[in-house]
Formats: sequence, C-alpha cells, structure tokens
Amino acid sequence: MTTDSTASGAHPRFAEALEELGLGELHTRIRRFPDAARTAAEAAAALGCELSEICKSLIFAADGVPVLVLMDGASRVDLERVRGELGADRVTRARADIVRETTGYAIGGVPPFGHRTRTRVLADRSLLEHDVVWAAAGTPHTVFPMEPKTLVAHAGATLVDVREQSS
Repeated sequence: MTTDSTASGAHPRFAEALEELGLGELHTRIRRFPDAARTAAEAAAALGCELSEICKSLIFAADGVPVLVLMDGASRVDLERVRGELGADRVTRARADIVRETTGYAIGGVPPFGHRTRTRVLADRSLLEHDVVWAAAGTPHTVFPMEPKTLVAHAGATLVDVREQSS
C-alpha cells in the first residue's frame, strides 16, 4: 500500500518505508518547514527544540563501503572511533553522489531508515539521552519525531560511542 506523501511532505520513498514498517501513523506527525533546514541547527531552531534532540543521518565510507552513522545534532562524529568500531583502515565522509546513490536521498534530508540500499548502521548512545528525537523525513523540508530506542531499532543500528569527546 502506498501513501500519498504530498499530505505529509515526506519523500515518497520514505513514506513507503513508513507503511512497510507499520509506521503509517507517523505521517500525521511529520513537520514540514517553509524553508529548508539542511543542518541540525536549522532544524532545531525551526522546531524550537534542543540541538541534541535532532538525529543526524550521516553517510561515511569505511574502506570505500558506505556506512550510516546516527548522531545527535549537537555532537560531531569521531572518525577514529568509527574506524575502530568497524575495524576499517580508513573512514571518510562520503561524497554527495555516494550519499544519494546509497540512500536515495540528498544530503540534508537523509532519514535514519527507508534507504535505497542496505547499509551498516551505527547509532551513537547520545541519542538515548532524550525521550524523543527528530530526524529527516527524506527532504530538507521535513522531519518526524520518534522515541530514540524505536528509531535505532527501525534503522537496524548497533549502539556505539562514536562522538567526539570535548577536551
């Protein structure tokens, strides 16, 4: 069953993923911004929430293989920690074309699940510090709220500690 994503503003692929996961009720909770919110800071400002309540979905390349890292909006990913978690020789930010090819979405709108291809997913434990986090719904104009443990489960993520430590 396909849902008309124009009502919620979600990307059609993401709307379909919600239905497949039995999360169709989320369509009513998707928030649409009049202006794009491509960064966590822009999304937090538009929602009036804490920066750390935003869930960033970031694609990296571990020895050339795409991997998704879910990180709270106030933190940065420590590439050395990701490298250690994956046992990779080298971890770099994925290029924009790789992000779109892997996920089916553009940078700034990548959701935590509902991607074109199956990738390994790491979720930083910092996300669990909140009752609800907000993540992209497939476009830079849309976000949805979800309880972090539920989000991690739907993303098929492994919980890890990969955020940069402040000195």
